Amino acid sequence: MNSSSIFRKYAYCWHACQTLRLQYLKTMTNIQAMPGHLIRRLNQISTSIFQARMQSLGLDLTPVQFAALTILRDNRGIDQATLAGLIAYDRVTIGGVVDRLHNKGLVERTVNERDRRARHVSITPKGADLLATVLPHVVDLQDGILTGLSESERETFIALADKAAASGNDLSRAPLKSRVEPD
Repeated sequence: MNSSSIFRKYAYCWHACQTLRLQYLKTMTNIQAMPGHLIRRLNQISTSIFQARMQSLGLDLTPVQFAALTILRDNRGIDQATLAGLIAYDRVTIGGVVDRLHNKGLVERTVNERDRRARHVSITPKGADLLATVLPHVVDLQDGILTGLSESERETFIALADKAAASGNDLSRAPLKSRVEPD
C-alpha cells in the first residue's frame, strides 16, 4: 500500500467521522429530540385535552385542582404543605390553588389546633360530588394524551416516565412526597 492510498483511506475515515460527529451534534441540539422539550409538549397536550373536556362538561377545573381534590378525598384534613407534597407542587402555588377551590366551595380550611399558622384542608360534599362526576371523564381522556401509541407502548411509556420521575424526584423544586406524614 503506497502513501497515496493510505492518505485517501485516512481522509475517507476522517470525513466519515466528521460526518457522524455533525449528525450527532445536530441530533443532540435539535430541540425536537430533547427530552425536556418533549415532556413540556406532552404537558401542553395533556392540559389542552383536560381543559377541552372540562369545558365540554361546562366545568371550571384545572388539572392541578383535580389532583388536589383527588388527594383530599383520600387524605382527609391534611395541611396545605402536605397537600403540596402529595401532588408535587410548591407551597406558594398550592395556596392559590386551595384559595380557588375554597372560593368555588369545593374545599374548606380550618385552623390546625397544634400549629395555628397552618391550615387543614378538607374536600366538601360539593367537591366530592364534582370529583365523582369528573373522575370517569379524566380516566377516559388518558388515552388521548398518548394518542398514536399502542396499548403496550402506552404501558411502556408510563413505566419509563414513572421511573424517570422517581429517579429525578429529589432534583425537583417541589418533590413528590409518597405518603402523608403524621402530625
